[in-house]
Parts: sequence; structure tokens; C-alpha cells
Amino acid sequence: MIRLSNLRFFGVITLIVYWCFTIISISQNPWFSVMHNALSDLGANNANAPWLYNYGLILSFPFLFIFSIYLLHIAINKLQIIGGAFIMISSVFLAFIGIFHSGTRPHGFVSTYFFLQFFFGMFIFGIATEKLRIASIVLFALSWLGAFLPWPSVATLEIYEISIIGVFVILIALFNPEKLVNIERSLQSQEIRWM
Repeated sequence: MIRLSNLRFFGVITLIVYWCFTIISISQNPWFSVMHNALSDLGANNANAPWLYNYGLILSFPFLFIFSIYLLHIAINKLQIIGGAFIMISSVFLAFIGIFHSGTRPHGFVSTYFFLQFFFGMFIFGIATEKLRIASIVLFALSWLGAFLPWPSVATLEIYEISIIGVFVILIALFNPEKLVNIERSLQSQEIRWM
């Protein structure tokens, strides 16, 4: 049985699953260039084995969803709940990117909303968590800054934004906010007893 505290690693597992499928997909598509394409081009109908990239996105969804459940489980205030909920919604949009692959009408919408939902969730959860506050503000600012920089390709922008997600999920895995949450919960219960 998996301990709830171990669910904090599922954000990192999400990235590992995604990048494994993406790297395999790149190896099947020698025409693909990080400097000229979008990562989603690997899932378009004209790509070799587009299902590899698209299934990678869909299979990454449950891991990110479980990661968001962990964030909701450890939440001790409304902002943390809202932040975790945003990340949970983003996990569904991650699956939608694979379902509505490049070349379909909803693709641009679902891929944009995945990043927006995740970054807002990261920011809201982070500002409500004392030890993550500064890091989350910096990461959120960097995510928006990246959207306005002149990148050589969509793929380079996507890799930059995915790297920001990576930093956040690694911080959660290393920091283990559950320990702090348990301390804060015990302090709150002591305050209630004294009232």
C-alpha cells in the first residue's frame, strides 16, 4: 500500500512518464527539430507513430491527478485547496492535449489552458504555503515572462514552461509540506483547546 506522503513524488513521476514517451517519439521522427517545431507536432497525424506522444500525455494524466490529490490532502487553508484544485483541473487538460492532438480544432485551447491552470494552481498553493511562497512567486513570474520572450520555436517555449513545472514538483517532493502541515494542524488544535 502506498503511503499518502509518497504521493508527493507523483509530480516528478508525471514528468518522467511524459519525457520518456516524448524522447521515444522524437527518436521515431528524425525530421523533428526542437528549434523549429512544437512538441505537439510529434502527435500530429503526419508524424511517425503519433500515438506515442499522445499516449504519453494521456498516461501522464493520472500521475498529475494523484499529485493534485496529495496537495488537496495536505491543504490546511482555502487558498491551498483552490491551488490544488487548479492543478487537478490542469491534469485533465494534460490528457486533453493527447486526445485533441495537434491538427484538431481544440488543441490550441487545451494546451494553453493546461499551462494556465497549472501555473495559477502553483502560484495560489505556493503563496498559501509559507516555505514555498517566495519560490512560487518567482516561478509564476518566470512562467509569464517566458510567454513574452522571443523563442526560436514553440518547442523551446514549451520546454522552458515544462521546466518551471518541474522545479515546482521537485520542490514539493523534496520539501514534503505534509510535515509542516501536521505541525500547523497540531498548533491549531492546541489553540482551539485553549479557547
